[in-house]
Amino acid sequence: MNASELLDRYAAGERNFRDTDLFRADLNGANLIGITLFRANLFGADLFRADLSGANLFRANLIGANLQNANLSGANLSGAELIGANLAGADLSGADLSNADLSGVDASHANLNYADLSRTTLMRSTLVETNFYRANLCYANLKRANATDAIWTEAVLTGAVGLPDSALDRRAAS
Repeated sequence: MNASELLDRYAAGERNFRDTDLFRADLNGANLIGITLFRANLFGADLFRADLSGANLFRANLIGANLQNANLSGANLSGAELIGANLAGADLSGADLSNADLSGVDASHANLNYADLSRTTLMRSTLVETNFYRANLCYANLKRANATDAIWTEAVLTGAVGLPDSALDRRAAS
């Protein structure tokens, strides 16, 4: 399926695109609120400023995808592969990213308030000024992540490994 067909079918009211192949699809600025892309292949897709709020992207392949400034609030990205994806400025508030692989992502200035990042891999990720307010990072792997000026207020960090100094300082103060 190509991006144009997906957008046409979505506009006609269809929401279930489970297991769809959208390899390198151009969905820049697309309004896809509540879409189901369960196990979809979105490798290298351009989702810049797309609205995927409430979307189901469970176990989706988003390796190398451009999600800069995208709205993924309340989305289910559990088990998704986002290796090397661009999440800079994205809104992931309340999103479920449990067991997802975010190795090497750029999530600078992203909003992860109340997000579930339990057992998530964030190795070598750029998390500069990322907001983790009340996020769940239990057993997350943050080894070699750059989290300069990240906000860790009330984040749950139990069992997380590779925590940056800013997170350790916050945990020691509480």
